[in-house]
Amino acid sequence: MRFLKKKNIKVLDPNASLPSQAMEPNPKDGLKTSLQQNLKTLKDTLGKSSDIIIREIRFGKEGSIKAGVIYTDGLTDTPSLQNFILETLMLDIKEIDLQQKRSPEQNLIRILKDVALTVGEIKEVTSIDVILTSLLSGDTIILLDGYAQGLIISNRQWAERGVTEPTAQTVVRGPREGFTENLRINTALIRRKLKDPNLWLESKVIGTRTKTNIAIVYINDIADDKIVKEVHLRLDRINIDGILESGNIEGLIQDSTYSPFSTIYNTERPDVVAAALLEGRIAILVDGTPFVLLVPALFIQFFQSPEDYYERTVFGSLIRTLRFVAFIISLLAPALFIAITTYHQSMLPPSLLISLAAQREGVPFPAFVEALIMEVTFEILREAGIRMPRSIGTAMSIVGAFVIGTAAVEAGLISAMMVIIVSITAISNFVSPSYEMAIAVRILRFVFMALAASFGIFGIMVGLIALILHLCGLRSFGIPYMSPIAPFNTSDQKDTFIVLPIWKMITRPHLMNQKNRIRQQDSADAKPAPPENKKDGGSS
Repeated sequence: MRFLKKKNIKVLDPNASLPSQAMEPNPKDGLKTSLQQNLKTLKDTLGKSSDIIIREIRFGKEGSIKAGVIYTDGLTDTPSLQNFILETLMLDIKEIDLQQKRSPEQNLIRILKDVALTVGEIKEVTSIDVILTSLLSGDTIILLDGYAQGLIISNRQWAERGVTEPTAQTVVRGPREGFTENLRINTALIRRKLKDPNLWLESKVIGTRTKTNIAIVYINDIADDKIVKEVHLRLDRINIDGILESGNIEGLIQDSTYSPFSTIYNTERPDVVAAALLEGRIAILVDGTPFVLLVPALFIQFFQSPEDYYERTVFGSLIRTLRFVAFIISLLAPALFIAITTYHQSMLPPSLLISLAAQREGVPFPAFVEALIMEVTFEILREAGIRMPRSIGTAMSIVGAFVIGTAAVEAGLISAMMVIIVSITAISNFVSPSYEMAIAVRILRFVFMALAASFGIFGIMVGLIALILHLCGLRSFGIPYMSPIAPFNTSDQKDTFIVLPIWKMITRPHLMNQKNRIRQQDSADAKPAPPENKKDGGSS
C-alpha cells in the first residue's frame, strides 16, 4: 500500500460500486433476448457510424414478429439484400403465422434458416463479437426480438480489381492471369489449376483490429506434415493489431530476419503457386494483396521462371544459365574492377592498362569512390523511376542515366570504363526474375566493393567464403536453404542449373517431400517415341 501511494496509484475499494463506464455492455458478451438492447449495444460499440445501416422491420402474420436487419453500406450486396432477404421477410412470408404449431426445438431462427430465406450461406450466432466481425466484413445480420440468437447471411460484395496480367513477374510464354486483392478469387484461381480433392485449404484470422483472413493451401498427400505443422505454429504465434499485406506475415514468420536473402518466396502468378504445391510446398494467401507466400523457399528457386518449363528444354537451360552469369556479374563486377585497378594491375594486358591509366589521368577520386558515386547515383535513378508516374518514369531513368554519365565523364569526375562497368552491373541486376534476390545482390555489391578496396582480390575471396557459409547456414522452415546443392542431391540436379526435359522429372524434390515422391511414370515409358523411318513409295 505504501508503494502504491508513492506511485500515486488509486486502490479501489472492493465494496465500492464500479464506475458507470464499467457497466456498459461488453461486445464480447452474448446476445440478449431484447432486440432493442442488442441494437443499442451494436450502435454504442460502432459509434453510430453512418455506413452501418440498422433497419427495424416487422414480418409474419399481422406483423407480429419484430426484427432488426444490420449491414455495412459499401461492403454488402444490396440487390441480394433487397431481393432475397427483405422481400422474403416482408412479403413472401407476410401471411404465414410463424408462431403457431411449433415445437421448442423448431424455433423461429431455425425456420428462417432452413425454410424461408433463399440465400446460400447462413450461420447461427450468439456472440456479439462474432456479429461485429461478420458485419464489418460485409455480411448481413438478422436479430429477432425474444431470441438470444441471430443469423449471419453471407452476401459480401465490394469494388475490386479484376484478374489482370501480373506486372512484377512477366513472361514471354505462359498464362496471363494474376492474383488479385480478393482472397476468394485467388483460391478459385488455384482450384482451376489443381482440381484435386487432396488440395486442402485451411483458414485463419490474424490481427486483433484488421481481422485479416489468411488461407493455408497445400496438397495433403504430397506436403510434409512437419512443415504444415510448423506453418500453423508460426502463424498461431502472431499477436498483432493489424495485417495489411503478405509482407507483414513474411516478416513475422521468416527464419532469418537480418539476412539479405529472403527465406520465403512470393509470387502473383497462379501457375507458379500450382507448380510449387505439386512439389510439396505450402502457399499462404492473405486477403487484400495479390502476392502469395510460398514456403519452404530455396536459393535456387529465386532463379527459376515459369517460362523455363513452357519453352523447349534447350532454351530454358540457356536462359537459366544466363541468369546465374548475370548474378555473378551484378555481384562482383565493380569489386573486381576496383581490386584489379588498385592492387593487381599486372593482371591486365599492357594496352588495356595504358588505356585505363589514360582515362583516369584527370580523375580526382580513387576507383572505390568512383564506383560508390556511380552506384549510389544509379540506385537513386532506379528508385525515382519506380516512384514516378509510369508514363515518364522509364524515360526519366534512361535520360537521367545517360545525361549524368556523359556529364560526369566530360567533367573528369568519373572514368569512362567505370561508367561501362556500373552500367553492365545495373543491367545484369535486372535479369533476375525475383525482385528479392535483386535487392540482396544490390546490398552485397557494396560490401564486396569495400572488401576489394581494402584487400583486393583476397578480400573478395574472403567475402565469397563468408557468403557461402552464410547461405549454407540458412534454413527455410527446417529445409536447408542451399539444397539440392548443399547438401548435394543427384536426383534433384535435373532442375537446378539446367532444366532437363519434363519426362525426366520423375520425382519431386527430395528434402521437401517424403510421402509421395513419384510424380509421373518411368522415363523410359514417358519419353516421346521417335518417328518411324518410312520409305517413300518407289524409292529404295
